[in-house]
Amino acid sequence: MPRMKDKDREDRSEAAPASITPKMSEADFKKFSTLIKGEFGIKMPLSKKTMLEARLQKRLRSLGFNNHSEYCKYLFSTGGFERELTQLIDVVTTNTTDFFREPKHFEIMLSSVLPDLSQRIGRPIKVWSAGCSSGEEPYTLCMVLNEFAERNPDFKFSLLATDISTDILRKAKNAVYPMNKVEVIPLALKKKYLLKSKDRTKALVRIAPEVRNKVDFRRLNFMEPFPFKDQKDIIFCRNVVIYFDRETQTTLFNKFCSRLSKGGYLFIGHSESISGMDLPIRQIAPTVYQKV
Repeated sequence: MPRMKDKDREDRSEAAPASITPKMSEADFKKFSTLIKGEFGIKMPLSKKTMLEARLQKRLRSLGFNNHSEYCKYLFSTGGFERELTQLIDVVTTNTTDFFREPKHFEIMLSSVLPDLSQRIGRPIKVWSAGCSSGEEPYTLCMVLNEFAERNPDFKFSLLATDISTDILRKAKNAVYPMNKVEVIPLALKKKYLLKSKDRTKALVRIAPEVRNKVDFRRLNFMEPFPFKDQKDIIFCRNVVIYFDRETQTTLFNKFCSRLSKGGYLFIGHSESISGMDLPIRQIAPTVYQKV
């Protein structure tokens, strides 16, 4: 299929009706679901068809397509595939996260994990937030790590945060959040690490530079080889693998373990399980594991 010129997209976008939600054929859905599973590892059963129809509406309007079949043909064309794949994953992924989500994990970090690592490892601790979404998790981690470092002057750390969605990474790097999103953050940390908007009519805050600048955000598709070779001492991968089938989960957790230092720690979501997987880790607390 020939490449669509930007002007053609604009013309067709104006003509495309925004109020009608076109139905997706099962044949087109099968093509989409096979692609999404193969490229991103995300399972897309037929029960998700209505959800995918609705989420693709913005892309159809933006590109000027009248139905999903036109979009499907464009996506599977050479030029369309190259340009549209990152847009598709932004549509497909669910980005639900909060500051200090599953707070017990951060209590365990402060009480046992960080004291153990700081005593054993004579270099900066390497932390990875895998599937960081809009930044709440890595910024929470950075606050916790900063607080520990203030009480332990020799403690140093680096923090990598990755996600597959370029759109959500832009939001994470911007680090601006509505006030109701930061209510859960302890008051002392709010005063220390949050900046209120200069425009008092906007109920927004921004993460302070001493936290924001310590997080290295990068795009990463878990289905591809991890681009870094160094091992991490702490990996947070929470509420991410629930979107993958069991085989993909096992492969992914093995990849994480291969990037985890000996004695390093893996944190997973409370809705997730590694039961029955042959992994080189032992459980030290619910959903917290240490590499043996």
